[in-house]
Amino acid sequence: MTKKHWQDWVMLALGAWLFISPFALQYGNLTGIAAVNSYVLGACVMALAGWALYQPRMWEEGVDFALGVWIFLSPFVLGFSADEVARWNHAAVGILIGANATWTWLQYPPMGKAAS
Repeated sequence: MTKKHWQDWVMLALGAWLFISPFALQYGNLTGIAAVNSYVLGACVMALAGWALYQPRMWEEGVDFALGVWIFLSPFVLGFSADEVARWNHAAVGILIGANATWTWLQYPPMGKAAS
């Protein structure tokens, strides 16, 4: 995968949203575990998307998928599932990131595999 795709821009936007969502949605007191999780994971998603825009590689989709799963599960694992706004935001963003990564993987299979 050496060609840039619009899905990388979507991933960049999702990472940016996750990063600013504690401010926009006012959750986690801006320094709680939910907010810190959003800042760290949002920055990771943005960095990975920026790298994908600079030099795309197929392995990035696997990392994006794993990040999406973690974002989805993190309210339960880290114990902030009682914060309904943070929980729903993480669930939605995690699903969108995982779906985007899966879609990109299926749309642009690794070299050596025929596209259907």
